[in-house]
Amino acid sequence: MKDATKLDLDNYLPYLVNRVGNIIAEQYGGEALAPYGLSIPMWRVMAVLASKGGQRQIDLAEYTSIEVSTLSRIVTRLVRMGVVSRTRSTSNTREVMVKLTPKGNAQVTRLIPVANDYEAIAIAGLRPEEFAALKNALRRVFANMRERAASLETAARRGRTPSQAAE
Repeated sequence: MKDATKLDLDNYLPYLVNRVGNIIAEQYGGEALAPYGLSIPMWRVMAVLASKGGQRQIDLAEYTSIEVSTLSRIVTRLVRMGVVSRTRSTSNTREVMVKLTPKGNAQVTRLIPVANDYEAIAIAGLRPEEFAALKNALRRVFANMRERAASLETAARRGRTPSQAAE
């Protein structure tokens, strides 16, 4: 019988996901990003911009899972490094658009193959269908947690506690 007061860390999803993410980030950050003076959060910003094009800073926060004020500081550092530009929207002065500069595009172009190599090392031994199932499962877990956050936010606006929201 399973003891509900103890975690079996070897089988606890948040623990496993965190460990995998940390070891990949530690190695990729230290070996690939450090020579460019980049951190993993900076890389996430640049990777999103390379993948999705210029973004409003608020959308970039969503895509990168970085809190808005933290993201603002990261973007400021990236602007100083010359790898992104930040401009005010012409239609809404409160909106800030962030884009990769040519220098940023060049860095991302050099780093993407390295990122793909790290992914290949991480999934070594997985069959393609296992890798596809893993990615689909992680997307579902993420969606589940986003749905939970949205329902808690709705409950809070209505003055309900998290336990009341679950009812």
